[in-house]
Amino acid sequence: MITIDCRGQACPAPVIATKRALEASPSGVRVLLDDGAPRENVTRFAHTRGLTVTETPDGTGWSLQITGKTGLTVATTTAHISAAGERVLLITSDRLGEGADELGRLLMRNFLHTLLETAERPDRILFLNSGVLLTVQGAETIEALSALESLGVELFSCGVCLDFFKKKDQLAVGKTTNMFSTAEQLLAAASVIRL
Repeated sequence: MITIDCRGQACPAPVIATKRALEASPSGVRVLLDDGAPRENVTRFAHTRGLTVTETPDGTGWSLQITGKTGLTVATTTAHISAAGERVLLITSDRLGEGADELGRLLMRNFLHTLLETAERPDRILFLNSGVLLTVQGAETIEALSALESLGVELFSCGVCLDFFKKKDQLAVGKTTNMFSTAEQLLAAASVIRL
């Protein structure tokens, strides 16, 4: 059994590290975590995959011993069965959710990074309105989006939106598209998820 130290890490890093460790270790994993959200998130992640979690206080944090299924089974969630056809993710803001702007930007960045770790990904991501700001030079999301693109996810940013924000010449990842093409792609998709 291997031990990973996730103390001091913010969401979603502890869950991603745990997922990777479980994929690599057939006998299970011991995870060192801070109390609160990190412990709760990793425990929930393990339980949704049918794994056993033994929690032990460890100084100011926790030690979680995770055992059960191993190998590929750990990485694959049975709760999700993909729909036939293409999945399109429609991102219309550089923030995720309502409320504090700083938190919304952090959540969007974390969401895009987390997509790299999911078993399934969208086939295409369309960026509209301030969502295009995620695809331009200097955006904190370029690394994650570039990695998604290298995995075959198509990325399209609205040309009118890029013009509006005076960022058309700063597109750093993906391609520029127009509203007609966007409408066609949305209407042809088997499922559209809007953020």
